[in-house]
Amino acid sequence: MTGTPASWRPFAGDLLVATLFAPATDTRRRLIVTFGHRAPDPGHLPPAEPVKRFLRAGWSHLHIQSRWNDWYVNPETEALCTALTPLTARFRHVAAIGFSMGAYAALRLSAALNLTEVIAVSPQYSIHPDVVPFDRRFHADSAGFDPNLGDLARHARRGLQGVVIHDPFRPLDARNAALIGAVLPELPLCRFGFGGHPATAVIRETVKFGAVQDLILGGDASRARIAALHRDNRAQSPTWWRGLAERAATTGRSRLAALAQSRASSLDAAGDSP
Repeated sequence: MTGTPASWRPFAGDLLVATLFAPATDTRRRLIVTFGHRAPDPGHLPPAEPVKRFLRAGWSHLHIQSRWNDWYVNPETEALCTALTPLTARFRHVAAIGFSMGAYAALRLSAALNLTEVIAVSPQYSIHPDVVPFDRRFHADSAGFDPNLGDLARHARRGLQGVVIHDPFRPLDARNAALIGAVLPELPLCRFGFGGHPATAVIRETVKFGAVQDLILGGDASRARIAALHRDNRAQSPTWWRGLAERAATTGRSRLAALAQSRASSLDAAGDSP
């Protein structure tokens, strides 16, 4: 595919914007949905960019953005849902990928988007202090967050395929994942040890996240396949070895800590070589 793909905005509010990109030939009636990230400088919307990997495969692409770090829960949320539900109903398969704030949005909007499957990386269960008092990381974003409008138990779609990916060594992420698993028990949890937040560091350092996208394109983004992707490549990730070294040190396994740190240093040095 060459040139700029055709695009239009099925929703354009002051707070939320959705941009739809069409492939050169739309024959598969499949849609991938992505979300803007939590921004260090919120208040403006960068230009939406298509995921060309999916467009080349004949999928359409819907990108949803929020002007502020409000986790997509604001006075325009319901209007966005109303606009997108009939649009996404035209597709026979709708998949979504989200990271952190975008992962929460994928779950919260899953019913309105008619999602078939979701890859949610390090999602929150909520950011409201009354709902997750144990997790203060995003309380600064929660001033206008309506806990009822943001309630996954009420708004997420049941029967979703896919996976919730998290780093089990990030206790707050693991706790949010467990809460999500309790309200969406059919959506399996997948542990990406030492992946960080969001839990993709190991994948980014090795096969890149495009490998996960390829599993969606191939129709096999199962928990088993995604877990294997992480497991089979972690030995080539310096971040994974550093995480193992830190974990071993804190649990008194000094020999393992030294070996893991040595391996991380070797991989770092190999990466720095011309």
